[in-house]
Amino acid sequence: MRTIIEPFRIKTVEPIGMSTLPEREEALRRVHWNLFLLRATEITIDLLTDSGTGAMSSRQWAALMEGDESYAGARSWERFEAAVKDIYGFRHVIPTHQGRAAERILAQTMIRPGQVVISNTHFDTTRANVEAAGATAIDIPIPEARQPRVEHPFKGNMDTDALEALIAEHGREKIALVLLTITNNSGGGQPVSLANVRKVSEICRSHGIPFYLDACRFAENAWFIKTREEGQQDRAPIDIAREVFSYADGCTMSAKKDAIVNIGGFLCTNDDDLARRMRDLLILTEGFPTYGGLAGRDLEAIAVGLYEGLEEDYLRYRIASTKYVADRLHEAGVPVLRPPGGHAVFIDAAAMLPHVPPLQFPGQAVACELYRVGGIRACEIGSVMFASRDPETGEERPAPLELVRLAIPRRVYTQSHMDYVIEAAAEVLANREKLRGMKITYQAPFLRHFTARFEPL
Repeated sequence: MRTIIEPFRIKTVEPIGMSTLPEREEALRRVHWNLFLLRATEITIDLLTDSGTGAMSSRQWAALMEGDESYAGARSWERFEAAVKDIYGFRHVIPTHQGRAAERILAQTMIRPGQVVISNTHFDTTRANVEAAGATAIDIPIPEARQPRVEHPFKGNMDTDALEALIAEHGREKIALVLLTITNNSGGGQPVSLANVRKVSEICRSHGIPFYLDACRFAENAWFIKTREEGQQDRAPIDIAREVFSYADGCTMSAKKDAIVNIGGFLCTNDDDLARRMRDLLILTEGFPTYGGLAGRDLEAIAVGLYEGLEEDYLRYRIASTKYVADRLHEAGVPVLRPPGGHAVFIDAAAMLPHVPPLQFPGQAVACELYRVGGIRACEIGSVMFASRDPETGEERPAPLELVRLAIPRRVYTQSHMDYVIEAAAEVLANREKLRGMKITYQAPFLRHFTARFEPL
C-alpha cells in the first residue's frame, strides 16, 4: 500500500498560535478549565469540532461569487435545492442557518409534550431540542457500542430488538419519531449499516412511525458502507447515500460537516402538511423559505460541497487520515475507541484515568491536560455533556462512556500536525497518575458543557 496522500494542494495558509506552557496554564485558570471559552489565538491545534471548521475548495470559493442575494426566489436557492434533491431525494427542502435550527423546527412541529423520541444516540443539541419540546430522548445503540475496544464494523447501528420493545411499551401514539444519526457522533463517530437503515425503516413503516435521519455525516457513512458492508464495494458513495435516504421520511442536516462549509444546514421531509408548518415556523425564526437565514453565497457553497464531500478520492483520504491517528495512538498505549470512526478519534478517558470516578469528569481532566501540554483543544464527550438525572431522586447519573473527542476538521491539518497531537497525547498518558478529577462550580440548565465552569479537585 502506498501512502494515502491529500487529494488537494494547499493554496492559502493561515498562521496558528504557538504558546508557552505558563501561558496555557494561565489561560486554563482564566476560562475556569472550560476549553470552549478559550480564544482561538490561544490554540495550536484545534480539534474541538469538525463543524464549520473545514477548508473550502477553490470551486466553493468561486461559487461564492455567483451568490444571488435576492431576498426571495434567488438563483442560488434554485441551485441549492436542486443539489439537495438530487442527492437526498426528499420532496421538500427547507434551508436553515445550521443543523440545530433544523432540529429545533423538527422538534417544534413534530413533538408533543410527554412523547418520546428514539435514536441510536442523540447528540447534545438534538437531545436538548427534544427535551425543550417536552419529550424524552431515548438512546438504543447496539450493545457493542458501549464497549470501546470491541471491534465491530457498524457500532453506530440501532438495536432493532430494543426498538420493537419500546414501541410495544409506549405505543405508536406516544412515539413522536425515530431519529437515526449517521454516523453516530456521540457513539464515537461510528457508522450505521445499510441493512440497519433498512430494518429500522421497515419497523417504523409497519407501525406508522415517522423515520428521520440526522444526516450530518452522511458521506462518511456511505464510505463505511462501501468499504465494510458485503455487496457494496462496487457502488459509488452517492448511490449508496441515495438509497439510504430512500428509506427515510426526511432528515436534518448540518452542512457544516460533510458539505464542508462554514455555516448552513437544512431540513427535508416528504410530508406536505408538515412542510407547510415547518416553513411557517422558518419564516418566523430563520427567514424566507428560499434563504432560511443564509446568504446566497452560502447556498452556493453548500451546493458544491455536497458533491465534493462524496468524491471517492476525498473520502478515501479522509477516513484513512483519521484511522492513522487512531492507530498511532493505539500503538502508543493511549486507549481509544475501536474501530476508528470517520470524523474524529475518541480517547477512552475512563480507561486512561481509572482512578477518577465518572462524576469527577475524567474526560474533562484529560482534555484540559492535552491543552496544557500541547495547546490542543479537544472536546469532552462524557458525563459533562451527557450525564442524566434520576427522575425520582434528582441524583446525577454518569454517561455510558467517558470520551475525549479529537474532531478533525476537513482539509485543514497535515500529517505532521497529527503527529504532534499523537506525541502530546502520549505525554498525557505518561503522566496520567498525576491527574485528578474536576468539579463544576457553575452550569446552565441546558447544554451545560458550553459555558460550565470547573475547578480541579
